[in-house]
Amino acid sequence: MKTGIVGLAQAGKTTIFQVLTRASHELIAERSRRAQPNVGIVKVPDERVDFLASVFIPRKTTYAAIEFVDVGSLVQGQGRDLALDAVRDVDAMVHVVRAFDSGIPHARGSVDPDRDIRDFDTELILSDLQSVEKRLERIGKDLGRMKDAELERERGLLVGIREWLESERALRVMNLSPEESKRARGFAFLSQKPMIYAINVGEDRIDMLRSSAEEESALPPNTARVLISGKLEAEMAELADEDLAAFLKDYGLEESGMVRLIRSAYRLLGLISFLTAGEEEVRAWTIRKGTTAQRAAGAIHSDLEKHFIRAEVSAFGAFREHGSFAALRERGLLRLEGKDYIVQDGDILTVRHSG
Repeated sequence: MKTGIVGLAQAGKTTIFQVLTRASHELIAERSRRAQPNVGIVKVPDERVDFLASVFIPRKTTYAAIEFVDVGSLVQGQGRDLALDAVRDVDAMVHVVRAFDSGIPHARGSVDPDRDIRDFDTELILSDLQSVEKRLERIGKDLGRMKDAELERERGLLVGIREWLESERALRVMNLSPEESKRARGFAFLSQKPMIYAINVGEDRIDMLRSSAEEESALPPNTARVLISGKLEAEMAELADEDLAAFLKDYGLEESGMVRLIRSAYRLLGLISFLTAGEEEVRAWTIRKGTTAQRAAGAIHSDLEKHFIRAEVSAFGAFREHGSFAALRERGLLRLEGKDYIVQDGDILTVRHSG
């Protein structure tokens, strides 16, 4: 699953990409010279994995991971920005929005986060409108030659999408049925992709980071907002773990903005983690929300899915409280679930199979 980092020039997106992925300045510069996107794999911080590793002391500890792509800087152009093509292949976007003053001029002449968000969403909407118009024109020609029920359904969906886009609303907030949403995803509409607005503030506004908690219910669907200070994050990236804890405490912060950004991206992608634990390895496995136990077993190995019998399941909270599988078993807190059980985020699974 890919998350594209986008934004205007001088918004701080490359700094944020570098801190997220720990990529070197040299590597980023070399890829820029070759006109290649910067790509990095980022582990998803998970205190559940940390706890299980402290209990089992495994030979290997593996976190869930997601891929971030640093897309080229955007230039306003009525939906025709070439950089927009680079985000068609990503599953979600992080729009880094400049909210700090510096000696470097802003690409729009002044710092205005709300305007930058609005303008970028307009670019996505205009690009999608162009795609819809082209497809409707083609469908009209095809239906002029023959009747086709499938094309009629597609045209009906696209007409509704066109009306929505013309009202200057992104497709990510449009209420589509599961079937309509799946059909629309086939067009790779840009404004349909989940969006995180990463508001990049200066060190003079650190107080905003302390009070940046925002109710998800107050945000539009498939949207998240994270306040972050790229400059501060770059400083924290140079610190050892014990020094980082003291640094955060000095600023009155519980965790870094990068941690919140990674978790937001993971959640918006519709992903959850289930866990396996033992002396050999403690690991978080990535699956989509709503995945069955049998399909989840396939994330570990295809043979486990093929020969699945049952999954022994415990909630992480119960394990943390009682400290061992033996204690859970004594208390009847280990459940045997069948192939159709919907795995929950944080479930600890042991797969029983016939292979």
